[in-house]
Amino acid sequence: MADLSSLAIDVPEVLVPADHVDLRRWAVVACDQYTSQRAHWENLREQVGEAPSTLDLIFPEAYLGDGDEARRVAGIHARMRGYLERDLLRSPGRGFVYVERTTHRGATRRGLMVALDLSHYDYRPGARTLARATEETLEQRLPARLRVREGAALELSHVLVLIDDPDHGVIAPLESEVAGQTPLYDTPLLEGAGHLRGWLVSRGPQIERIARALSELADPRAPERRDGDSDAAGLLYAVGDGNHSLAAARLAWDRLRERLSPAEAARHPARHALVELVNLHDPGLVFEPIHRVVFEIEPDDLLAALPGWFAERGIRCRRTELGGAAELSERMRELAGGPSAPHRIGYAAGSAAGLIEIEPGADALAVEALQEFLDAQVGKYPEASIDYIHGDEVVRGLAAGPRRIGFYLPALDKRSLFAAVISGGVLPRKSFSLGEASEKRFYMEVRRIEP
Repeated sequence: MADLSSLAIDVPEVLVPADHVDLRRWAVVACDQYTSQRAHWENLREQVGEAPSTLDLIFPEAYLGDGDEARRVAGIHARMRGYLERDLLRSPGRGFVYVERTTHRGATRRGLMVALDLSHYDYRPGARTLARATEETLEQRLPARLRVREGAALELSHVLVLIDDPDHGVIAPLESEVAGQTPLYDTPLLEGAGHLRGWLVSRGPQIERIARALSELADPRAPERRDGDSDAAGLLYAVGDGNHSLAAARLAWDRLRERLSPAEAARHPARHALVELVNLHDPGLVFEPIHRVVFEIEPDDLLAALPGWFAERGIRCRRTELGGAAELSERMRELAGGPSAPHRIGYAAGSAAGLIEIEPGADALAVEALQEFLDAQVGKYPEASIDYIHGDEVVRGLAAGPRRIGFYLPALDKRSLFAAVISGGVLPRKSFSLGEASEKRFYMEVRRIEP
């Protein structure tokens, strides 16, 4: 079997649900989705009922701040051990898992489950590790995830890690290689979210081919794949989704490693984290914007502060009121703009709607310009808060309430992601999304992280 350590990955032994487990109720969406829509999680609980489910093994962020974190975390840890004792999980043996995820739009995204060596991942700006964050990591979002990770017998992963593989040499060949094989799992997903299938990839020649293809991506003699940047060859894995969970796994490993001998650390399962590799150029991978909704603030006050705040920084900012949500929808296509075009950001508050234009050069991305302004203004109001929302309709619904305003951002061109991370370190938090909320990774495989 290939030595993958130089590529910062290992072949994991995953566990999947036993044959008698209802896969449709087992798999649920990532814990960091629908954070302002608690009704989604309550409805999900009704659908799952008492069936074995990954819903019992995660901490949905919609419930953070309820004051019962310790109880929830203890319950998660207890249920993990209970699932193992009740033989609800089975091991197909060591192997990668080739994943095909069909979304509600009918597009299929292909991925490969691997174990990523956390020693080669760093979420801090300026990192030069093989695996890096693409967006700013907020330290205050890590403690709850860290407490779930520490003391857990199992890990569940919603982490999507991107590789820049324009020739489709790593993952795409698996589609034909697994043809005719019985999948590990094959199930529709709850709430019309699509379909999920996965196959074990354990044969030596398959793993050797994957290792060779990844080695070519990491080869410093192939700078054309990174636009000629001398540092680019050092970036092999860009974390596209789940960075805070991966950062918590890294922190947990750093703490644990201090108590281990070098020999113990080398073989401890918590050294690695289960992630899904996805090719940036996969036609089924869609970059969606992440919008903002500000709560407990008067929209007129926030909008009135816009011109002056940017003027103090020598930046022109113009606001245009529109006839309402219908006209805003018609003009949403104007949100996309090149480097020489103004940043265009839509907004909605109650029945009002409009467009904001910020002159080019304010920041490299529209999200940077808006986020800096919102952080400064929201900090002046003790009760105000910002949430990060997928989907135009969800923003419109949330922004219809009193003392709320929603901001619509343009999508990031996915082809520019690696270059942006290489040149700028990390993007602002919540700069982009790999699809809408229902298209995120659903939990299926689990892995032991206790010896």
